[in-house]
Amino acid sequence: MRIVSLLPSTTEIVCALGLESQLVGITHECDYPGTVTDKPRLTASRISHETMTSAEIDHAVRSQLDGHGSIYNLDEAKLRELNPDLILTQELCDVCAVSYKTVSQAARSFDAGVNVVSLEPNTISDIFANIRMVGDLTGRRHEAENLVRVLSERLDSVREKTSAIAHRPRTLMLEWLEPPFAPGHWVPEQVAIAGGDHAFGEAGKPSVTTTGEAIREYAPEVIVLIPCGYYKEDILRQLPKSNLPEGWNDLPACRHDQVWATDATSYFSRPGPRVVDGVEILARILHPEVFGPPTNDQAVRV
Repeated sequence: MRIVSLLPSTTEIVCALGLESQLVGITHECDYPGTVTDKPRLTASRISHETMTSAEIDHAVRSQLDGHGSIYNLDEAKLRELNPDLILTQELCDVCAVSYKTVSQAARSFDAGVNVVSLEPNTISDIFANIRMVGDLTGRRHEAENLVRVLSERLDSVREKTSAIAHRPRTLMLEWLEPPFAPGHWVPEQVAIAGGDHAFGEAGKPSVTTTGEAIREYAPEVIVLIPCGYYKEDILRQLPKSNLPEGWNDLPACRHDQVWATDATSYFSRPGPRVVDGVEILARILHPEVFGPPTNDQAVRV
């Protein structure tokens, strides 16, 4: 089978199921595992995380999408040349990847039939269901079941330890810096399992813009910066240029040195196996007395 993955998360799933040798095309954002980086890249972004501020990126994204455009380019000629049997894509978010409509239109121009499958995870259980689906599509059901079992056992281990913890810190997972975004999808679940209060945000629903007033009212005791698609280095580079919500420095988390940056793109933005790593990192941030503090490669204080 010749597989094209148009999502970093499905690239990770495909490789976790032992199918890396059958992966013939990826996106410009696919960087894990590191051994995939020499695969043909089929997409490019019209927006630069490296040169634009958080506010500029937000404006550019809204302008493109409001005009019914896309922020990504798809190399349709290269896609046809690769002649895949299976294309893994998504309809969940036009900001996250090339749109399903664009991919399906490109696939219809092939001479041979190709299976275009859209994955739509909103929760952790959905992510596990997607792993099983990819396993079914590729003849790796057994490997998929084993992977889900191991990931579930890791979550259960964290959940068991945090179930006895009385104090669950009010935890703000900030999914964008300017404007600020409250978390959605699987992130509130990650917080809950890790032993935090997950009232700021709604599990299974899209992330939404929030306000300084709402953040001040919540008075977070811990803030974890997870702007979508950012690594720690991106966050630290963007922070000095960002206008954070009014009253930021007076928040309990800021006063008590509990503001953290982590690799959002690795552990929170991508609906793949490493969301479980994200739960384990959060547990270290929220309850170092139980799990030990996070290492510098997992999270850094801001």
